[in-house]
Amino acid sequence: MIICSCNVLSDQDVRSAVEAERTRSISQVYGCLGCGPKCGRCALTIRRLMDEALGGACAASCNGCARSSQS
Repeated sequence: MIICSCNVLSDQDVRSAVEAERTRSISQVYGCLGCGPKCGRCALTIRRLMDEALGGACAASCNGCARSSQS
């Protein structure tokens, strides 16, 4: 699904950038994808996708660690 019509970025583009580069900010996602923010309406969606991707990665890598057992 297209989440940024200004740069024609899909949700899969964002997920791939986050997983491959371990980006921590929205601007890093744009940079990784070779573009920049324009109108900014996609920023919240990009952040949500980043949180989902990074949260899932942490859950997988923290299996059994102290941090995951505190939840």
